[in-house]
Amino acid sequence: MSNLPLGALMVDVQGLALSDHERRFLCSPNVGAVILFTRNFESKPQVRELIREIKSLRTPSLLVAVDQEGGRVQRFKKGFFPLPPIRQFGIRYDAEPQEARSLTRIAGRLMAAELADVGVDFSFAPVLDQANNTSTVIGDRSFHESASVIAELAGEFVNGMNSVGMSATGKHFPGHGGVEGDSHLMKPIDNRSLIELRNSDLAPYQFLASRLGGVMTAHVLFPKITDELPTFSSYWINQVLRQQIGFKGVVFSDDLSMKSAHDAGTPLQRTALALQAGCDMALICNDATNAEFVAQELTGAQTAQYRLETMRIKPEPLPADDEIAHMETQLQRIS
Repeated sequence: MSNLPLGALMVDVQGLALSDHERRFLCSPNVGAVILFTRNFESKPQVRELIREIKSLRTPSLLVAVDQEGGRVQRFKKGFFPLPPIRQFGIRYDAEPQEARSLTRIAGRLMAAELADVGVDFSFAPVLDQANNTSTVIGDRSFHESASVIAELAGEFVNGMNSVGMSATGKHFPGHGGVEGDSHLMKPIDNRSLIELRNSDLAPYQFLASRLGGVMTAHVLFPKITDELPTFSSYWINQVLRQQIGFKGVVFSDDLSMKSAHDAGTPLQRTALALQAGCDMALICNDATNAEFVAQELTGAQTAQYRLETMRIKPEPLPADDEIAHMETQLQRIS
């Protein structure tokens, strides 16, 4: 077992178990976390063993994350409750606000409990983007079109996650709901002003700043504010998010392999720019060759270990089977 501080890269692995090559790669000093995808999941026992092995490679152990939002974005399925799209909670809120708040808190608790049970440290959730009919990539991944309702429901979701020792990560800062394009495939452009954003997309971050463990940046360009993507912008990360909003947690880049980020240069250049701008951890996903190259060639990357450690799952008691069954029954009302 290697004794290494956590590095600044979050990377992925290819299959249901680690190869010898991946074991060596994950011991690179620049690696600090692993994100798991659907291809890494077959069953609870299998993914539990995969995570156990990942965490056995180093001290402190690598962080392990997954996208387990619900609806379209739920990487682990067999044996896990099929979480509804979070838009369903917003729809219920319009009719029964108190019930919606309760169900949203239950969803956050159940999601986090199921992941903690197999050893995952955190899920990249909740989504704080606003619902917008023109944004199909976000769509039902958003709680609501109202920033105040998003903040309220997301706060309940965070409470549920926190109740089993899991930190929450809001995404995608400063907002992805106002654009039609998918940043996986292109560079979306949002022509709103900062004042417009403060009254909309930024409001949930302001409301939840002290309660979020992490924030993930958006690969969306806001040309009326700055000519840099938020992921590569010290203005967005340090001035707006850190100083004005007061966020003190971990800043994750969105995946630097996404098409929207390509104009910033090579994978190594993108990574260096994101870290220099203020990201604590840079994601390179679904591109093993470049992830390994960056891990080998990146120099001078320093991470705030105390911040990264806040994303590690805490040893809180997990719900008993009867509570799990009750939560599932409650959520089936809107699934």
